[in-house]
Amino acid sequence: MTSQLYDLMEMRSDIVKKGVARAPQRSLFKALGLLDEELDKPLIGVAVAESEIVPGHIHLGTIAKAVADGIRIAGGTPVRFPVIGVCDGIAMGHDGMRYSLVTRELIADSIECMTMAHGFDALVCIPNCDKIVPGMLIGAARMNLPTVLVSGGPMLAGRNNGKPLTLTTIFEAVGAVSAGKMSETELAELEETACPGCGSCSGMFTANSMNCVTEALGMALAGNGTIPAVMAERIRLAKRTGILILDVLRKNVRPRDVLTEKAFLNALALDMALGCSTNTVLHLPAIAHAAGARFTNFSALVNQVSANTPNLCRLAPAGQAVVEELHTAGGVPAVLAELAKKSLIDLSATTVYGTLADSVKGAINRDERVIRRIDDPFSTTGGLAALAGNIAPDGCIVKQSAVTHSMLKHEGPARIFDSEDAAFESIMGGKIKAGDVVVIRYEGPCGGPGMKEMLGPTAALAGMGLGDKVALVTDGRFSGATRGAAIGHVSPEAARGGAIGLLKDGDVIAIDIVNRSINAKLSAEELAERKSKWTPPPPKAVDPLSYLSRYARLVSSASTGAVFE
Repeated sequence: MTSQLYDLMEMRSDIVKKGVARAPQRSLFKALGLLDEELDKPLIGVAVAESEIVPGHIHLGTIAKAVADGIRIAGGTPVRFPVIGVCDGIAMGHDGMRYSLVTRELIADSIECMTMAHGFDALVCIPNCDKIVPGMLIGAARMNLPTVLVSGGPMLAGRNNGKPLTLTTIFEAVGAVSAGKMSETELAELEETACPGCGSCSGMFTANSMNCVTEALGMALAGNGTIPAVMAERIRLAKRTGILILDVLRKNVRPRDVLTEKAFLNALALDMALGCSTNTVLHLPAIAHAAGARFTNFSALVNQVSANTPNLCRLAPAGQAVVEELHTAGGVPAVLAELAKKSLIDLSATTVYGTLADSVKGAINRDERVIRRIDDPFSTTGGLAALAGNIAPDGCIVKQSAVTHSMLKHEGPARIFDSEDAAFESIMGGKIKAGDVVVIRYEGPCGGPGMKEMLGPTAALAGMGLGDKVALVTDGRFSGATRGAAIGHVSPEAARGGAIGLLKDGDVIAIDIVNRSINAKLSAEELAERKSKWTPPPPKAVDPLSYLSRYARLVSSASTGAVFE
């Protein structure tokens, strides 16, 4: 098979294994136990984010073995190497969350370094959670070598009295205990059952959002986002991915052939239909930037696609359904098939296996309670909305499908906090009242530094019964597990002179998600006067030699994907 497929190809790996001058390199490969017969085949890098600290990643060694089996079946030689990954749930609510988003760039850099240094011909990336998916896609787009992704799959939902549980359940239960609505004994019972095993957390949170969106981008096979982690079908998908990468290499399909403007529009359409995490609006422009598919105003594009794309799914936290139910209902292909009925996606888009039409072919919507028909959606507009106004001139983002109808328009007095910790303490202390607008600033990409996710404050409010009565506004970001009027990514951020940093306690904030606006009821003159007197606060306590310090100096605005300048 090797001679049939590759004799006419000049393999990139020849730079490390061919000719007399490469005898030293071959001796090192042989120290790994490789045979000449294996070195005669393409070397396929297998970047795997396996670890013992992330539930979504603890089983990725099994996925990597299946990928390697597929590579060998198809006539290649797999070479596995590790990639880091932070568990957002474990990092949430303390300084560890500063180190979440920042790993996206580290992951992209490490994949580039390992792949380019060792002469791999092609790459299979095995992520599962949050930033690891976009980090791998950014690295792949940057190098532009044949690449396919396969994730580890979603966790099964926990169960309590027959009802599905997700990580959101536990975070919101903390607020319920604080409000006296739940006992600590009940909380402990939920703690034992909410996360039953390996896989990415079971709602349409950021990890599952990104793994589903990767299907629409065309960089993974159908099922990537929804086949549960514990199913044998996931192993078979990994083997098929290993086989596929050799075909992708033979046809010389590169990430930038796939990650085109057309692909990102398809990804956004799926995003709106599924009701994905707001973090997708941070990651998609960053991937596009690496792929050379530049968008001048991504927020405007979000609203354009949202206006035309109905919301077909209400998965947790927006509803009760979980990702395993989406899979049973037909998965991403069934959602894409519904969108295709009104030409809301472009089925001609190139993928690593052909075109997006190949994914949709034969797709069936098996449960219209989980995937609504295109003519009977949950709403006629998509799951996300970008807002703008005098405190967010460069935009901000909200998951409108997870906002109660009564909060789509809201006015209230600002309660100002210069850190997440201060806001959480005030919420848990019962100091936030119905009608308030909690403003958390100096938590953006630069000011955080690291742009913390803030599931703790939103979940606490929900658990206390204030989720449909209080809005939150921040230059930081929210977890995909967040529900309610949680508006993040306010740009420009406070640390770089954004107007959110000029607000005072009691300023009235007017939020109109329907009309895509967010404003402080302050005149332009008043804001200008405050700006003239504004001085940046002292930087947060970060070692000047640390990665966080370097990140703060290099990172751009959330409105452009928080990419490095």
